[in-house]
Amino acid sequence: MGERILVVDDDRAFQGMLVEALVENGYAVETAASAEEGIKKAGTTAFELILHDIQLPGMSGLEALRHLADVAPGVDVIVMTGFGSKETGITAMQQGAYDYFEKPFSLREMAVVVRRALEKRLLQTELAELKRHGGSSPLNNIIGHSAPMMGVKERISRVAELNADVLIMGETGTGKELVADTIHALSSRAKSPFVKINCAAIPETLIESELFGHEKGAFTGATSMKQGKFELAKGGSLMLDEIGDMPLHLQPKLLRAVEQKQAERVGGAKPIHYDVRIIAATNQELEERVRDGGFRSDLYYRLNVATLILPPLRERKSDLPQLAEFFLDRANRRLGTDIAGVSSEAMEIFFNYDWPGNVRQFANAVERAAIFCTSNRITPAEVDQAFSNARPAADNAAYLPTGEGLPLKKALAEYEKTLIQNALRACGGVQTEAASALGVSAKNLWNKLKKHGINPILFKN
Repeated sequence: MGERILVVDDDRAFQGMLVEALVENGYAVETAASAEEGIKKAGTTAFELILHDIQLPGMSGLEALRHLADVAPGVDVIVMTGFGSKETGITAMQQGAYDYFEKPFSLREMAVVVRRALEKRLLQTELAELKRHGGSSPLNNIIGHSAPMMGVKERISRVAELNADVLIMGETGTGKELVADTIHALSSRAKSPFVKINCAAIPETLIESELFGHEKGAFTGATSMKQGKFELAKGGSLMLDEIGDMPLHLQPKLLRAVEQKQAERVGGAKPIHYDVRIIAATNQELEERVRDGGFRSDLYYRLNVATLILPPLRERKSDLPQLAEFFLDRANRRLGTDIAGVSSEAMEIFFNYDWPGNVRQFANAVERAAIFCTSNRITPAEVDQAFSNARPAADNAAYLPTGEGLPLKKALAEYEKTLIQNALRACGGVQTEAASALGVSAKNLWNKLKKHGINPILFKN
């Protein structure tokens, strides 16, 4: 099985949906219905991540954070708050939580944050391992000896020594965050904070406050002063991921922060001065965004000084064997398997594919193939299974009420309820599969289950 995750939530239906989604992504999941039970499990079992509800019977999630830090030091906690409880989530982060979600949330967004939290933990573990074995260079975390990658490593070494801001460009999955981590680790700021923010993942109404902070009373809900990411990265580096999605109206203020190293908090009048190195990253062609009017030319030219362009995997396929060895070794450690390698026939399939999702997609394919592998070497059969995403279609046939003596609104509600019940029945109560069969998001289905009072556990096979 994959990394171990503990889900602490007293809402059984929501807990079940979350567990399904996590298991589907290859994680090993345990559950607890109270903070007290969660603390007990975290103290006796080694988890890589904890998803923790805030509103619980007995001890609250906020109270639990301190106890979890004692019994499971170093384990990241992502808290889940009720609708309208954003301030509680922010408070939790100030008390040590890795991140927070406001219910109901997108399972896709949750999967991204979970993956990043686990990848961060894995990177920290691997760096610690390297230090124990002689402190090997962080550059060794970047796999590949092809000509394009050797050129990238050379530029990373040169750029990291400077105090200049950096722009990393490349397709999704090419390793922009890993390169940013390496630049920071090789720089003179390595012992200072490295703070990251994804400009595409934060609502436009909140991103200014996230970046620059806010003063108490700056807007409704601003009950206390909050430092922004620029301030939190004091003396270190700040990664602006997906910089191409930065709202146009905020770009002048960002330009000032990058150029003059100062800006005001939201609702503030006094400039805050920053000692921070900017590492921006994007999968977009910023020159095109400038031409289209979606990105300011002066901000682009200010960022486009020390630029690294990462090659897509299709342009460095000679790195595939080394990458396969690395990801297979990681899969063996995660899954408890002992697979020696990839057969030449299977490797040929890898070479003949162009990998539009780049290294991230390749890593996923190798690990999926490892799950299906029944011998000591991955064969074409396991690769075919890894590539296959086919799922049995659910029979969504449902009885449609005639509406005789029944108001239209109620008839439609009954029809919707019947469709959902049939989909759950066909999918054995698996909510994520039922949502897919119905053509709705898992979050949308969860809301409808609440609306109709449907218990998905009753449909389990």
